[in-house]
Amino acid sequence: MKAGLKPENPAAGQPEKTGAPAKAEKPKKVVNEREARRLIEAALYASGYPLEPKTLCSITGITSKRLVSEIARGLAESYRVKGGALEIVELEDGRFVMQLKSRYVKKIRRLTLKPLLTEGPLKTLSYIAYRQPVPQAKVVGVRGPQAYQHIARLLEMGLVEREKLGKTSILRTTKIFADYFNLSRDLRLMRRQLEKLFEEKGWKPGEEETPPMSQAGQKLPAEVKTAPQPA
Repeated sequence: MKAGLKPENPAAGQPEKTGAPAKAEKPKKVVNEREARRLIEAALYASGYPLEPKTLCSITGITSKRLVSEIARGLAESYRVKGGALEIVELEDGRFVMQLKSRYVKKIRRLTLKPLLTEGPLKTLSYIAYRQPVPQAKVVGVRGPQAYQHIARLLEMGLVEREKLGKTSILRTTKIFADYFNLSRDLRLMRRQLEKLFEEKGWKPGEEETPPMSQAGQKLPAEVKTAPQPA
């Protein structure tokens, strides 16, 4: 190196680094309300059971449950104005469901799929739903020994859950049950809804037996299994 010359600086001419490198900003997601409306419609159609605003938010990318509910209500109103065979209904607990209007159910009953449950298990399920939480022994006492098979089937399908309390088994319905039959997840509201359904069938809530709930026009939720069932 010649005298008087400074060593070359390899970083010369380059901007000085100050602290950690700046992170690139993520582009903000702009929610297209029209597309969100279509996604909500598709989700309600495909699911066949009520969906919570939280679920609709995850599907549409909207972060506000209030906004997604407003869009769903607007969609429901458009169905009402259109006057077709389908309707979108907001349930008491804030969930939304797309369903066939009741006046068309009887006319297309023969075209519907085989019911999810036969009459025996359905009666047992109705009894559990109305009396829950109810000891398994009481269910068997009212419905007979065949109730053991019914309960096993209902547990397998995820419509009922069982809790052990000492030597006693307590039965209650699940969220899947409420969603499939378009009932409230709140037990008090569900009980009132069941009373109305049962009274329409001529059954009084004070009686021990219960008539089966209607399954006509229902679509099967993805969570529910469909293995062979006892009669």
